Amino acid sequence: MSTEKREDALITRLVERCAADERIVAAFLGGSRVRGGADGHSDYDISLIVVDASYGELIAEKAGFVRLLGQPLFLEDFGNENVAFVIFADGVELELLFFREGDMRSIRSGPHRVLYDQAGILSGLEFPPPELEPAEQVRALRNLLFWFWHDLGHFTAAIERGQLWWAAGELEQLRHHCVSLIRIEQDVEVEDEPYWKLDTAISTDPLDPLRSTFVPIDRDDLLRAGRELLAYFRRQAPIVARSKGLSYPSELDALVGRHLDHS
Repeated sequence: MSTEKREDALITRLVERCAADERIVAAFLGGSRVRGGADGHSDYDISLIVVDASYGELIAEKAGFVRLLGQPLFLEDFGNENVAFVIFADGVELELLFFREGDMRSIRSGPHRVLYDQAGILSGLEFPPPELEPAEQVRALRNLLFWFWHDLGHFTAAIERGQLWWAAGELEQLRHHCVSLIRIEQDVEVEDEPYWKLDTAISTDPLDPLRSTFVPIDRDDLLRAGRELLAYFRRQAPIVARSKGLSYPSELDALVGRHLDHS
């Protein structure tokens, strides 16, 4: 079966299951398949609107609901009760979201296409795109400004002890902080995965100096890369901190940074 037919089959099965389940009043498709730009690697972002009184019951049965749509080889929610991340045996990927009908107008998902609407509750309704939370960005930056030095201390210890695999892992953490710093500078949400869709999320030109920090697990190479990341952070972090009304931890820089300076 072609990819297009497999995906059409998923939508057909989902609409049939929604129509057969009185707890579900509507369903819509969002994400790149509605915005445009979807390709063969794109998943399906589908949201279900559930009767308030039945929400808890359906959430408890969400794994069973997913199995009515196909055979999942991967089915996880990573601690988020209202979502199911799915990879079916036929290769189709799905991110399924559950919302209470009473919370429907708080949804921030951007453009959508109606798949099922029992009573027309989605008619004429538009969902605004997700909004950046400035307070959350400031909180993330505050954490970053201090955790960088925590990880730099670990990197320096690993280098000096000759524990190169540990050093390589800490080097990646330092690079993550630098990438997140640029996301914040460009007012883009900080992700748990800093590289998540990075090429389209931001202008990556400011990250070009970090290219040389991808190095083999060799002490000299790791040490050089660590110093380059330290220099990069020292240049960029004070600028971003000031732009968000935060103070750069200069004393921490002087205390922790000097150990790597002299390694």
